[in-house]
Amino acid sequence: MSETKSLFAADKKLLFILLCVATLLLLFIKISFIENETAAFEFLQDRPEGTLLRAINAIKYFSIPFVYLWKFTVIAFVIWVGCFMYGYRVTYTQCWGVVIGAEFIFLVPEVLKIIWFMFIESDPSYHDIRAFFPFSLMHFFDYYALDKRWAYPLRALNLFEIAYWFMLVAGIHHYARKEKRIVWLIVACSYILLFFLWLGFYVIVYK
Repeated sequence: MSETKSLFAADKKLLFILLCVATLLLLFIKISFIENETAAFEFLQDRPEGTLLRAINAIKYFSIPFVYLWKFTVIAFVIWVGCFMYGYRVTYTQCWGVVIGAEFIFLVPEVLKIIWFMFIESDPSYHDIRAFFPFSLMHFFDYYALDKRWAYPLRALNLFEIAYWFMLVAGIHHYARKEKRIVWLIVACSYILLFFLWLGFYVIVYK
């Protein structure tokens, strides 16, 4: 059994807890050792705005499992519907497990971001941190000159997102055991379509 198959066959509750703990740890390191060390935060820390920032960070910590639950529920449902439409006998629970396993790929850019700002660019501004996403389209644009409605989409379009698509295909293929070309159609017509519709919606409604 390969690593990918082992990942998708692992206990889903254990994977979810592991993912939440890893995300919490990386977020704590990023906030405590990078964001809180910026000149902007040091200037605001004794002001009301600093208290507000600390409150927002606390909410980020506690919201991790709830954000993941919502995200996985929606994406798993969309993929499950895609599987059903193509006649693949993949259960909703299995789709949920696939989504959890694939999510681990997004821990990699967070690790790279921490390494970059702790050891390479050690004196970033808060905006530098917000603009940075490894191997994303954002690197081809000037964050300060860019219309802010495009910042999130350009960060979201990155190599790790494409790797996520491959992980979803591998996971569905692990359970369905059918032609991968069809699995790619399922992912393209379900998750990838939803992903680009969401980015388009974000750009339209951003103010």
